[in-house]
Amino acid sequence: QVQSVESGGGSVQAGGSLRLSCAASGRTFSSYAMGWFRQAPGKEREFVAAITWSVGYTYYADSVKGRFTISRDNAKNTVYLQMNSLKPEDTAVYYCAGKFKPWGSLYSDYEYDYWGQGTQVTVSS
Repeated sequence: QVQSVESGGGSVQAGGSLRLSCAASGRTFSSYAMGWFRQAPGKEREFVAAITWSVGYTYYADSVKGRFTISRDNAKNTVYLQMNSLKPEDTAVYYCAGKFKPWGSLYSDYEYDYWGQGTQVTVSS
């Protein structure tokens, strides 16, 4: 069984920065990639970023490209999301998710196999 736990959320003013962490435990060696998704009140969950464990290929939603950076530390089984130039529209619960299969879309939440509990990010104007 694999689990992931997010941390690092909080409240920040527009233009500020936060770094989220996602620690994975269990059979993480069988995971192909990790992704970050977010869900704002009244909205559907949306893709933010993803990274493959082995090679470190990265993928971003257009809305965060150039502002957010996803990275991983294989030794620590941890994935990070550095968020800079935050905007009020970035306010959401951010979820970390793991994907076993090396096929299928990294942008679709239904392709992921395990999820963390989420961490709240609030950006005030």
